[in-house]
Amino acid sequence: MKKQIMNRVHELYWKDDINCARTAIICLSELFEITVEPQIIWSAIGLHGAGGYRAQCGVVEGTLMFIGIYLHMMKKTEDEIVSACYNFASDFDRRFGSLRCFELRPTGFSENDPPHMCESLTCNGIEFAYQYISEVTKQ
Repeated sequence: MKKQIMNRVHELYWKDDINCARTAIICLSELFEITVEPQIIWSAIGLHGAGGYRAQCGVVEGTLMFIGIYLHMMKKTEDEIVSACYNFASDFDRRFGSLRCFELRPTGFSENDPPHMCESLTCNGIEFAYQYISEVTKQ
């Protein structure tokens, strides 16, 4: 699974040049074998740290969107979905040290940055999200 995530993230970043939030949604939908409507992918166009503002991490944002979609499909209640999102954010913060792109990507976004400098973080974040969602949906 780790290799599958690494390969897919690399392809989505380098071939399709899409951001971390959309990459997270696409990878998670493929891993959990569900279809995500194109509008969902379009809605995440500006979710890489709030359009580069360096606010919430796009991997977190994409995962939270996916959690809402997937848990709704599994007939979870709104309270259960909200709780799962809260717990994911808490666990991600504990594991990676922040939810904020500002802290996870301290150099920000500039034309001098190497392309896709968050590729490793994205892979690790998606793997973490996959394990979290798998655990939540076992219950």
